[in-house]
Amino acid sequence: MKQFPSTFLWGAASSGPQSEGSFNKPHDSVMDAWFKKRPEDFFDRVGPDIASDSYHHYDSDFEQMKECGFNSYRTSIQWARLIRNLETGEADEDGVQYYRNLIQSAKAHGIRLIINLHHFDLPEELLETYGGWTNRHVVDLYVSYAKTAFELFGKDVDLWTTFNEPMVIPECGYLDGIHWPKYKQRGKDAVQIMYHLNLASSLAIQEYRRQNHSGKIGIILNLTPAYPRSNDPADLQASAFVEDFYNRFFLDPAVYGTFPRRLCSLLEEQGVLFSSSESDTAVFKNNTVDFLGINYYHPRRVKARETPLIKGEWTPAQYFEDYEKPGIRINPYRGWEIYPEALYEIAHTIQTEYGNLPWYVSENGMGVEDELRFADEAGIIHDHYRINFYNEHLAQLHRAIEEGSACFGFHAWTSVDCWSWNNAYKNRYGFISVDLKTQARTIKDSGRWFHQLATTGVLEDDS
Repeated sequence: MKQFPSTFLWGAASSGPQSEGSFNKPHDSVMDAWFKKRPEDFFDRVGPDIASDSYHHYDSDFEQMKECGFNSYRTSIQWARLIRNLETGEADEDGVQYYRNLIQSAKAHGIRLIINLHHFDLPEELLETYGGWTNRHVVDLYVSYAKTAFELFGKDVDLWTTFNEPMVIPECGYLDGIHWPKYKQRGKDAVQIMYHLNLASSLAIQEYRRQNHSGKIGIILNLTPAYPRSNDPADLQASAFVEDFYNRFFLDPAVYGTFPRRLCSLLEEQGVLFSSSESDTAVFKNNTVDFLGINYYHPRRVKARETPLIKGEWTPAQYFEDYEKPGIRINPYRGWEIYPEALYEIAHTIQTEYGNLPWYVSENGMGVEDELRFADEAGIIHDHYRINFYNEHLAQLHRAIEEGSACFGFHAWTSVDCWSWNNAYKNRYGFISVDLKTQARTIKDSGRWFHQLATTGVLEDDS
């Protein structure tokens, strides 16, 4: 039996663009625009226009979250919903009322909210007009949006985060061509975007504290530990680069207000170091996070690059290749390795290298395709594979907490099955299933299991 702290936050995460639907928004986000332009990019041509319709179902969703034992829940405000005038930060009254109602409903159900400000959903107009996060002016507009959000809801919400998985924006949109605007190998743009996202986070933290709120503010990072193929110096160097570029480029500024020196030297040598202002140095140093949210799904196995790249613009891929270690476990629906031990190692890294800063698991989950084949006649999905996945990861997390890690919560991905970018609803992650035709919700076996865990704080050894 493993006992978690009595103050532990138990719940799940989602986001505005993946759950709300696009009802009554004054602007399209880049995800809305992407679907309108290229619906064929999305599984079964399902877009974010309706999603799980939490816009109309949040009250009953909170009721079912309580049935699953939640004491907390993380979602996001949509910039494209809350702000009418993107240049001034003037709020949209429908958006304000929606988020006020959402916050009050969560309170009424005894669920503590963690509110995130950005989940890959830049207003499309800012991409079209300014080139998105490549342009420093968009940083200023984001801070204006954050200022409005804090003024409106800062007294009602005591836990905030500036971004979810900021690395995904340059990685998927400018390096791998997976997300809109679907550019590939634009390395210099990607580096500049990474810098601007870090700056935007620090400036938003500065604004939150300037308003003198009593809560805490942090950032949510997807940490994917890089494991080298061997102890060969070339493989070790490849692994170190991946850690610096994909993990520490956001982790170091968030916690210490500095950037990885080794990486910056390399970027400068290659002529792709980000542009910055002298005044930024103090902004980063004086506005570090109160806590971290860490999303963990799978590790990354890397080796020194053996296959030459076609010559072109600088790209981080020239320093490493991914490889599949023999004998590992894979989730066949996502192609991701299942390696719970990495969660312990992440906790250990935060404890030993990042001052044991308070943190929580902000996402962890298992996506499975065609889950209805595991449903009984009553429509209840028997997802014991998901329960086993969480048991293994929570055992590693408990081990870290016993050794002194300052982890204060665990949020699964996700509560109600939600829309997920290109994947749409191909792979489901939720404790609660949703019928996309009727929007009817049904708690899965994992939701009932989570209720027992969350209400007792006990992870059974033989479960």
